[in-house]
Amino acid sequence: MTVKAMKSGAVEFLTKPFRDQDLLDAIQQALQRENEMRQQQHEIQELQERYQTLTAREREVMGLLASGMLTKQIASRLGTSEITAQVHRGQVMRKMDANSPAELGRMAEKLKLPATN
Repeated sequence: MTVKAMKSGAVEFLTKPFRDQDLLDAIQQALQRENEMRQQQHEIQELQERYQTLTAREREVMGLLASGMLTKQIASRLGTSEITAQVHRGQVMRKMDANSPAELGRMAEKLKLPATN
């Protein structure tokens, strides 16, 4: 019964007799988890909205940047000049509101973007 309840999404399983404080603690824990899940969903929704503002080329550049490629490598891969790749990289960083390629990689991970090699 306990396993079935947990698989169905139960946060806590209290056995009788239980203390009132145990019930209050379980409710508090459930509310805290719900709040954290809502925050994560809100963050992902914001990231998706930002990602939708990218052009097809910028999305391509984001995937390459997130995979760890340098601007020079991205330019070579896309068949463009390094300056053009830098412009796209700057646009991606600005539109996604990322401070570093590492942060952009974390964003790509949260968005579950396919890895580009």
